[in-house]
Amino acid sequence: MKRTGDGIFLEIFQEYRPALQQLEHFSHVHVLWWADKSDNAKSRGRLQCTPPYGENPPITGIFATRAEYRPNPISMTVAKILEVDHEQGLVKVQNIDAFDKTPILDLKAYFPVCDRVQKATIPKWLKGWPEWFPDEGFGV
Repeated sequence: MKRTGDGIFLEIFQEYRPALQQLEHFSHVHVLWWADKSDNAKSRGRLQCTPPYGENPPITGIFATRAEYRPNPISMTVAKILEVDHEQGLVKVQNIDAFDKTPILDLKAYFPVCDRVQKATIPKWLKGWPEWFPDEGFGV
């Protein structure tokens, strides 16, 4: 993944570029990425935290958070697709909460029928969060 003056780009290795075929017809993509800045024994051993979001969040198990520190630092973000350059292997996205040079593990097209739950519930301490993914996306 790279951030430049021209935008935010998901870089796809040459041998995987055929896998981009038809991605440009989707509005959003799930980006699975390696939180490499949290790939250390201390971060991998952290199993609970107090989330930095919500209203007075309690100590919470890592699997109930979106924290970057976890036993396997795999993170996931939904990003709006702005452009797909098959030749260069670049997917330009609107925003992503990953740092420059973050390794990309996988991309999965966002399918509303599979990725949206009609009646999802969240803890009360997250009640102030928006109901929908913000148009501008999530960034760092």
